[in-house]
Amino acid sequence: MLLCGIINELQKKASAARAACVSYFFCQATDSRINSATAVLRGLLYLLVSQQPALISHVRKKHDHAGKSMFEDANAWVALTEIFVDVLCDPSLSTTYLVVDALDECVTNLPKLLAFVAKQSSASSRVKWIVSSRNWPDIEEQLEQAGHKVRLSLELNAASVSAAVNVFIKQKVSQLAQQKKYDKQTQDAVFEHLTSNANDTFLWVALVCQDLQATAKRNVFKKLDTFPPRLDALYKQMMQQIRKSDDAKLCQQLLAVVVLVYRPITLQELVALAEQLEDVANKSELQEIIGLCGSFLTLQGDTIYFVHQSAKDFLLATALNDVFPGGTEEVHYAIFSKSLANLSRTLRRDLYSLKAPGSPVKNVQAPQLDPLAASRYSCLYWIDHLCDSNPQFSATYSGCLQNNDDVDNFLREKYLYWLEALSLCRSMPKGVLSMAKLQSLFQVRQRDVRCAGCL
Repeated sequence: MLLCGIINELQKKASAARAACVSYFFCQATDSRINSATAVLRGLLYLLVSQQPALISHVRKKHDHAGKSMFEDANAWVALTEIFVDVLCDPSLSTTYLVVDALDECVTNLPKLLAFVAKQSSASSRVKWIVSSRNWPDIEEQLEQAGHKVRLSLELNAASVSAAVNVFIKQKVSQLAQQKKYDKQTQDAVFEHLTSNANDTFLWVALVCQDLQATAKRNVFKKLDTFPPRLDALYKQMMQQIRKSDDAKLCQQLLAVVVLVYRPITLQELVALAEQLEDVANKSELQEIIGLCGSFLTLQGDTIYFVHQSAKDFLLATALNDVFPGGTEEVHYAIFSKSLANLSRTLRRDLYSLKAPGSPVKNVQAPQLDPLAASRYSCLYWIDHLCDSNPQFSATYSGCLQNNDDVDNFLREKYLYWLEALSLCRSMPKGVLSMAKLQSLFQVRQRDVRCAGCL
């Protein structure tokens, strides 16, 4: 929220000056597309070039030499850092603000990103970096290397945070009062409860107000007494409610899948991955099921997200046994198995009926009824889930690699169709990396089998 406010103010300033630009990136650990150092630089660079088109020459120089793969394969970090340095040194670059939120949610190559930011922070007087993070010691240590830095600690500015949360509470209570027709007594009671228990946490206020939106005015006073004052306690209460509900098993499986997927998935993809949802074809019913997990999940359009990284952290730590009674490996394997079965049913030659095998993929438009809509996630990540199910160490699933039946049959019968689907998803580099990962997994398994034979 703080970074959003800063970006808004900087954009007003840039718009008034007409000689400045603002480029920003929000890391999110739960989405593999935006939780890496490479993704951060790619995103910042894209916005920079969008605002100052003359800078495209630095990108084109690399692109013309090696093509699109230069920005997607294992060399992407090196290529992007070189381009970025050239852009920052370009004499035509106007005053520039580079904003990166939630460095602690950069999962892949964070040390590289921190070293790059620290070094480049003093490379040009026209460029200012603003970054945010939880106060992790290793992040603070690396950023200490930056010159001319100013450090702002929210813990040391608690009064300002508290004032901001109070403004947020006033706004939310005013909205509730208007929507639910609260009288003054009810409105004052809600305001008093929120200000007394929020502990300066925006998210706690938002989740409680979300619950109150679904509460009849006559039940508000009774409901207020049930809200625990801390975020973790609120999550625990939500888990208890889920356990007691008629849909407890369904919610547990839904949460397990959403926790382990490598990017946010759509409702259609969820149905394809969660066995218990196979018979739920009605969209409104699916939305209702997501709503049962409302303190953890939210829907934006048809895509499911966590309300906050803390929700996923809670499910993977405090509620691990509730969400994964058989362990995370079991759920990874279930997702892999469903993915492979789904792809085996869906994939075929000329999936989009192009009737022109040589069509450039950039000219291909997905049909209105996209046959890949439910399978897109499976197409990209089935191998990742197989690897994370740890089959070489799991007695339950070791047969998958011992006999190789499912994977072997799929690769023999559907491999070319899978490649076509990857191309339609514009994700061929991901397919190359996945096959290398699969090869490594089988090599490890074969080595383990040989060693066992020696014994």
